[in-house]
Amino acid sequence: MVERPPLLSPTGLRNLSLAILPVVAASVLGQIATFPNLAPWYAGLAKPFYNPPNWIFGPMWTALFGLMAYAVWRILSAPAGTPGRGRALTVFFVMLVLNAAWSWMFFYLHSPMLGLVNIIPQWLVILTTIFAFRRVDALAAWCLVPLAVWVGFASAVNAGVWWLNR
Repeated sequence: MVERPPLLSPTGLRNLSLAILPVVAASVLGQIATFPNLAPWYAGLAKPFYNPPNWIFGPMWTALFGLMAYAVWRILSAPAGTPGRGRALTVFFVMLVLNAAWSWMFFYLHSPMLGLVNIIPQWLVILTTIFAFRRVDALAAWCLVPLAVWVGFASAVNAGVWWLNR
């Protein structure tokens, strides 16, 4: 079992900040690109029959971002010399950048094709992150499995939107 610093210690608070702030930043950056483009652009697109209703996205992404923050907090709280910790953190932050960039590519640029160019590698980076996290902390890895499932499904939705609107 990995011994973590107490949450309210300086190290614990630093780890908590380093876990929460980048995840919140990725979420906010994605929302900045998404919300102004929901209507009329996105609303006017043809969507595949399996496209979920719009009300699902807010609660789903809130839960997924919460799980991401908790997972990366667990990795950050592992001792600095833990084998694989640095790589796990690197791929996690690459994953966050790709996550935020998708909204800009798909919504801001009005390009389902650019969304596909992002989301497929993003899904592969999520899988890589899960395997990298697993080497450091199995629970942290499991916390990212719902993200992998959701982004896998979102890839199919993105592909369907592109296909129907090409």
